[in-house]
Amino acid sequence: MAEPIIKIENLEKHFGDLQVLRGVSLDVEPGEVIVIFGRSGSGKSTLLRCVNFLEDPTGGCIEVDGVRMEAAPRALRARREQIRQIRMKAGMVFQDFNLFPHLSVIENLIEAPCIVKKEPKADAREFGLQLLDKVGLAEKADEYPIRLSGGQKQRVAIARALCMRPKIMLFDEPTSALDPELVAEVLEVIRDLAREGMTMMVVTHEMGFAREVASRMVFLHEGKVLEEGKPADLISGARDERTRRFLEAVL
Repeated sequence: MAEPIIKIENLEKHFGDLQVLRGVSLDVEPGEVIVIFGRSGSGKSTLLRCVNFLEDPTGGCIEVDGVRMEAAPRALRARREQIRQIRMKAGMVFQDFNLFPHLSVIENLIEAPCIVKKEPKADAREFGLQLLDKVGLAEKADEYPIRLSGGQKQRVAIARALCMRPKIMLFDEPTSALDPELVAEVLEVIRDLAREGMTMMVVTHEMGFAREVASRMVFLHEGKVLEEGKPADLISGARDERTRRFLEAVL
C-alpha cells in the first residue's frame, strides 16, 4: 500500500478560548477523494485551512507529501520555507473565488507560477490556456472576473489552483456561493479531476456528489472525527446517531 500523501495527527486549533479542532487524525492516500461534512461550526473549513497553513495549528502535526510540520514553534525562516513547500503541493479553492478583479482571467492564472515558481510568462500562459480549455472557458481568457458568472469564476479559480501543478487539491465548499443552476458545472470539473486520479479533500454538503465521487466520507462533529467510511456504507448505515440525524436532514 502506498504511503499516505497527507497525514494529520492529533490536530488541534484554538481561537483564543474557543477550541475548534480537538485531536483530529486522518490519513489520505494518493488518489483518494475525501469528502468532509458536518454542521456549521464543526471545524471543516478550519481543518482544510490548517492543511496548507492558512491557519497555524495549535497542536499536533501535519505532513503533506513528505513535508512534516509540527505545531510547536520553530525558527520563522524554516517554517516559512516548509509552508511554501506545502502550498506548492496543495492547491486550495475557496467558496468565494478570491480572483483578482484587476487582472484578466489568464493573468489570474499565471500570476502565481510566474512570481512564486519563476516560470517564463509564455510557458505559464500556454499551460494556463490548456487549463482554461479543460474547465470549458478557453474563450474567456482575456475577460475580467466582473464579466463572469459565479460558476465561471469558480471554474477559473480551480484552473488557477491547477496552474501551480499541485499534487493535492483542497476545496472549501466550492459550490456554496453559487446559484443552484450553476452548481453542476463546477461539480463536473471536480468529477473530471477525480477521474484523473487527483488527490482531493472536499468540504461540501452536496451528498449526491459525495456518494458518486468520494473514496471516503468523514463526518466532523464539534471538532472531532465522529465517523468515517465509504459513501454507501456511511449514508445507508451510519453507526452514530448524530451522523444519521445529519444525513437525514440533508439527503
